[in-house]
Amino acid sequence: MSKEEETIIYLCEKTKYRYGHRKIKELLKRDYHIKLNRNTVQRIMQKYHLQCRVKQKRRWKSLGESVIVAPNLLQREFNASKPNQKWVTDITYIQYGPDTLYLSTIMDLFNNQIVAYKLYTHQQIPLVIDTLDEALETRGNPKGVIIHSDQGSVYSSYAYQNRIKEKNLVSSMSRRGNCWDNAVIESFHSNLKSEEFQYVKFNSLSLEEVRDRVDQFMRYYNDERIQEKLGYHTPIKFGDMAA
Repeated sequence: MSKEEETIIYLCEKTKYRYGHRKIKELLKRDYHIKLNRNTVQRIMQKYHLQCRVKQKRRWKSLGESVIVAPNLLQREFNASKPNQKWVTDITYIQYGPDTLYLSTIMDLFNNQIVAYKLYTHQQIPLVIDTLDEALETRGNPKGVIIHSDQGSVYSSYAYQNRIKEKNLVSSMSRRGNCWDNAVIESFHSNLKSEEFQYVKFNSLSLEEVRDRVDQFMRYYNDERIQEKLGYHTPIKFGDMAA
């Protein structure tokens, strides 16, 4: 086995098989000064069965009637020129403990950093308001941020929309039944499940273990997980470089 193969195997194990050949290629060059083309890296990964885990596709479910529907200001423009310009948010369910948990997340599209998240046993209005309040506190209460969501009942509620107005934010919503209008945050939640819970059976963990895994993935995602969009830097690193 060559040094290059040993290093690729080590990197795949270290990153828990979360990276495809393009990201492994960049880590080889950046951290070990090993320059291989991506086809070579892919061939070696296939040789040792080191393929990136495949995400499960999420089926979109239509929601009930909305109370307040905001226009789709984001228009699938998932890039931002500065922090606190565009935030996206969504809720997903986590079914690996004795009870179903609901994860509410807010991401800044400037560097795809997770700004705030809450994990509750319900998906009621306090879940999304508390997530929004935490994001605002973390970022020093910025004004004029576009906060984009789907048309779910919690997001279209008077309470949530009033909080957005009170904080001088701008509401934006996906078109009904169109998950692609909020694809980045949907993809993030899919990655969390496929990378952190891939081989975990439903209802097999304690609530504390589920929460610990979510916390662990959030730290890993912001601090360690490189992204092609960010020039193969992590969200935190990219944000620091732009500051």
